[in-house]
Amino acid sequence: MTTAASCSDVPFAAVPEAPAIDRASQAPEEVDAPPTAEAPFRPAWVEIDLRRLKHNFELINRDKPAGLQILAVVKDEGYGHGALPVARTALECGANFLALSTLEEALLLRDQGLRCPMLLLGDRQERELSWCVAHDLTCAVGEARSVEKIEELAARARKRVPVHLKINTGMNRYGVRWTEAAALAERISASKSLVLEGALSHFAQSDEADKTFANLQLARFNEALAEMGKRGITVKLRHICNSGGFLDLPHARFDMVRLGILPLGVFPSMVCRRIPGIEAVMSVKARIAAIQSLEPGDSVGYGMRYTAASPRRIAVLPLGYGDGFPRVRNQGCALIHGQRAPLVVGVAMDALTVDITDIPAAQLWDEAVIMGRQGEQEISVHEVAKLKGSVSYEVLTAWRARLPRIYLK
Repeated sequence: MTTAASCSDVPFAAVPEAPAIDRASQAPEEVDAPPTAEAPFRPAWVEIDLRRLKHNFELINRDKPAGLQILAVVKDEGYGHGALPVARTALECGANFLALSTLEEALLLRDQGLRCPMLLLGDRQERELSWCVAHDLTCAVGEARSVEKIEELAARARKRVPVHLKINTGMNRYGVRWTEAAALAERISASKSLVLEGALSHFAQSDEADKTFANLQLARFNEALAEMGKRGITVKLRHICNSGGFLDLPHARFDMVRLGILPLGVFPSMVCRRIPGIEAVMSVKARIAAIQSLEPGDSVGYGMRYTAASPRRIAVLPLGYGDGFPRVRNQGCALIHGQRAPLVVGVAMDALTVDITDIPAAQLWDEAVIMGRQGEQEISVHEVAKLKGSVSYEVLTAWRARLPRIYLK
């Protein structure tokens, strides 16, 4: 009796390397142009309007005091919009700093030629710090061990390396407690190889109507800064405001504000102050890939979760939870011909279905908007977040890389 070999029975070396495919030589004589970033083959995509991003920055610049510096937060691929294009636009519009979360994110931007100041948020493993010093990346520090290691590396490189002191005023994630911040600031200031360029904290609740805790955090931040002042320590860049703080807490702006979601045209909450004219930069779109005519009693999709009670027209959009759309059932809608088409049945990995019975003009390959504006109608990121039971930040960053990004310039 012969048994089939398992994968582990086949030596790795026995598997031949797949040859590279030259698609140009294999293409038929009559063929459309190959896909590009501006014109991908896939009929579902994320659209990023860099013109709108630039306009949003212009509105923010008009809204802020002239001397207030902007640190553009472009972590997590610019909140799903593309770190490089967002960073370049931010710098063109006057941003002074960029902020990222991981070393890899920062190095990718350095590799693309961005030489501007970059602040790494959060804490670093010790083995990351030599890379930070070598590539002129500014670290947020909140404990003595990191300070000592950066100081050692800076001295070895014969550099004076700037750091920003992270002060924990109640968020209780990173940073030195506000009552102990002055002592660590004194330690940094005494170093010949370090420069205490900045001091920062982070609001836990800046965009809600109740500002009680935000103002408590601000008071603690001011307390730490005052104690530093008593010790003769001055800091060039003091910053605590995120987008919500910038909008609603003008007395907390100090020297610089950290803006991530606001320039992208998304307000951090439903109750924070609005800047008129700010518009969402990201849209998610697809084209109708199939249309089905249902008779009464016909069902649709996995689990037969939707049954037509009357004759219906159903459109299939080639986008699903594998692309980052919430896996909901019979909730939500898409925009087609400027009208809302309700989602029916459950969202699949690669497809969602909408009822277009009341949109008789809808045809195969018409454009549908999953998130964004079409005509007078809009599906906001907050609306999608409600479907997902989450927040706008997660929705923006959850659209998968397999959805092509198209940039409007």
